[in-house]
Amino acid sequence: MSVDTVSLTGWGRTSPTTALRFRPRTYEEAAVVVRGRGPRGVVARGLGRAHGDAAQNAGGSVLDMTALDRIRAVDAVAGTVVCDAGVSLRRLLGTLLPLGWFVPVTPATGHVTVGGAIGSDVHGRNHRTAGSFARHVRSLELLTADGEVRTVLPGTDLFGATLGGLGLTGVILSATLGLRPVTTSLMSVDTARAADLDGALARLSACGDGTPYAAAWIDLLARGKATGRAVVTRGEHVPLDALPAHARRTALTFRPGLPPAASLIPEGLLGRGPTALLNELRHRGAPVVRTRQLQRISAFFHPLDSAPGWCRARGRAGSVQYQFTVGHGQEETLHRVVRQLTVRRYPAFHAVLKRFGESGPGWLSFPAPGWTLSFGLPAGLPGLARLLDGLDEEVAAAGGRVSLAKDARLRPGLLAAMYPRLPEFRALRRELDPEGAFRSDLSRRLVL
Repeated sequence: MSVDTVSLTGWGRTSPTTALRFRPRTYEEAAVVVRGRGPRGVVARGLGRAHGDAAQNAGGSVLDMTALDRIRAVDAVAGTVVCDAGVSLRRLLGTLLPLGWFVPVTPATGHVTVGGAIGSDVHGRNHRTAGSFARHVRSLELLTADGEVRTVLPGTDLFGATLGGLGLTGVILSATLGLRPVTTSLMSVDTARAADLDGALARLSACGDGTPYAAAWIDLLARGKATGRAVVTRGEHVPLDALPAHARRTALTFRPGLPPAASLIPEGLLGRGPTALLNELRHRGAPVVRTRQLQRISAFFHPLDSAPGWCRARGRAGSVQYQFTVGHGQEETLHRVVRQLTVRRYPAFHAVLKRFGESGPGWLSFPAPGWTLSFGLPAGLPGLARLLDGLDEEVAAAGGRVSLAKDARLRPGLLAAMYPRLPEFRALRRELDPEGAFRSDLSRRLVL
């Protein structure tokens, strides 16, 4: 097991802190670290894609889980896979697709570990129909504060607290996941422009069960009648019989796909003027309506993974990623947030609007029925902290919440209003981990 002292940040590269990093290669080595933790505790870390400080532990220990990356078993009859927590979703797809299976939920990058996907309860473009990642976890092995390994099953309190619990109930060692059958590695994609935010909401609301994947890129610099204009993308898996005979022999081949050219431009390095021009070109360059375009699975789900070192293109100060959700009937809150951003003319990038379905079993899971908007902003913008504090207040007043996996600045006073099961989470933590073995910069900041 390797050990070193490192400075760590989230994916946004803000708020660096120093910790002792352990890289276990066996479950037993991970247990040794948990039992021998220091007074600042320990937290597990995967590939570092949590945007905020959930996988940092200033002055304490961090368990780098990426060496625990075995795919232990695939049951092609039952449609399940058993794998270590350090396996990335991208590697999992490379193994599963040729066998005719797909992960039921994936975020916008494949460079996320299974343990990170569970601890953050990640969601994708199909939350409305498939829920978040947690819904497809059949069981997991959890290393708890006493150094023991527990099998955790759906329906238990520990299961609910762990899914979306950001590593604060223990170290996820392995999981059994349910899978989705597919017959090709291609997507059929429909694209359409929306003239404003209402148009984007209407197009997303019109998606039926036949098009499970849907999202909209939002221009947060457009003003006037074009406020909130968007490009809406919808997709579904291509069936085998839709391919010509000669293509069916390689229908399940997993290949990297080229992302749209606009997504490769480092928007985080651009100022307001160039970003506005880029947004104009992106909106005008999108088809008014285009249907049934074929895309590889990797290009559709993980476009930015084809741009090496993407996080380095976010500017010297890094970036802040802000994501919130509000319920159906709170569309005016969504409009007010978009108007505030457009009035300030901040160069927001990667603004994505999606529709959420029913909540999952995770006590601190982010998704809830309604709408979610995420966007990035350069961390050094003047007045940014004041703006985001105000958005927090507005979201909480509307019964919404912000994503903790992307947060590095939320004040603890608003947390209980956003996450009503917070008291249960804290009580279970006190019962199972009275000495505070599992800690992170986020847990200290938000008193979790």
